[in-house]
Order: sequence, then C-alpha cells, then structure tokens
Amino acid sequence: MPDPLKPLLDLEGVAAAAKSAQDAVFAVHRLPANLRGGAATAAEASVRAARASAGIEGANPELPADGAVADPVLAGALRVAETLESLLPTWRRAPMQALARLHVLAAADLVEDPDALGRPSSGGGRLELLAQLVTGATSVPGPVLTAVVHGELLALKPFATANGVVARAAARLTMVATGLDPKALSVPEVAFFRRVPRYLEAAEGFAGGTPEGVRAWLLFCCEAFEAGAREAKSISDAAS
Repeated sequence: MPDPLKPLLDLEGVAAAAKSAQDAVFAVHRLPANLRGGAATAAEASVRAARASAGIEGANPELPADGAVADPVLAGALRVAETLESLLPTWRRAPMQALARLHVLAAADLVEDPDALGRPSSGGGRLELLAQLVTGATSVPGPVLTAVVHGELLALKPFATANGVVARAAARLTMVATGLDPKALSVPEVAFFRRVPRYLEAAEGFAGGTPEGVRAWLLFCCEAFEAGAREAKSISDAAS
C-alpha cells in the first residue's frame, strides 16, 4: 500500500525544512542538562506549551500568583499538559481513544452537557485515516507527520469545543511518538502564539488542500519546531 503522505516530501523545500527542524530539536537533546535526563526542561516546556496553547484561543496565558486558575481554557490546557505523558501509549495504539480523553480534559469546564465530552461530532473517515497514519501507515519524517496531525485536527474540528487545544496536544504527542522530540523538550506552541494571525492563515491554507496551502503550512510548522528548539535551549540554559 502506497504511503499517502510521501508526496508531501516532493513539495518544494519541505524535505529540507523537515531535516532542519529535526536537527534543531536533536541539538537540544544533546545539551548537557538534557543528556542527564531533561526532566526539568520537559516540565517547564509542558507548562509553557499549555499557556501558549490557551493564549492562541484568546485566554489569558498568565498563571495566577495564588495558583488558582479560573480561566476554563487555560485550566483545560494545563490538565491536558499534566496528562500527556501518560497518554503516549494510548496515542501510539489507539489515537481516537487518546483524542477523546484529550477533549474530556480540555473541555471539561467549557460544555454544559457532559455527554458531549470526548465525542467527535464531525471528521468521520478523515479522522480514521489520521488514526491510521499515527499508528504506522506512513513513514514520513516526524516534523511532517506532526504538522499533518496538527493541521488535520484544526481543519476537521471534530469536537464542539476546544479543538485548538486538542490539536496542539495531539501534535505534541506526535512529536514524541515519532522521535522528533522524544523527551518533549521543545515548545513550538510559543512560536504559534507569537504569530497567531499567520498561524491561523497557514492552518486555513492547509485546510483548503491545495499543494501551495499544504506546503505553506508544513514550512510554517517546521519554522515553529526550530523556534521551539530555541525556546527549549533557553529553558535548559536557565536550568544549568
């Protein structure tokens, strides 16, 4: 069976951008602080990713001094961040189940009907195809698959709420699962947050499905992976 994502590597600049992104993230893993485990970097990266993801949705990303998070979007993003590592085996084996759990965590304070939590209302066959890609139906590099997972979930909007937070969390899981960022040290979410208009424009282009729109999204994501590696380096430098 042919690899459905392999043609993406023929789009101008995509293969090179993916290689550059992977090299940048690998370099962070080789820093002395991260060779010793990287737990401190990963913990700080997780919180920054959650705050940025909530910020993209329009929430205030600042953590209250007393630790009591009132904003429902930020609270959901933080719950997701706390659970991502434990969801990794499920993501590798049963992505649809993992997506349902992500939505329960992200949207718990956003829906009036609890029965709506974890239940996709759209996406159908494309969601199933995405699950197949995650579980081994493609061999494209990690940056490309991560960008596709991210873009598809933004485009499909499978849930009634919190689709952005879910999409970025699924992308983060994919970064780890593909070996792009095995210790979850990088923070591309910060790059997306700093360029929200461009992020939304690129995501819309991907959803349109044209070769140029898909290419622009893939390149934009690879830029964010490199920026996320720089964010991780700053965290590592501060911790060492």
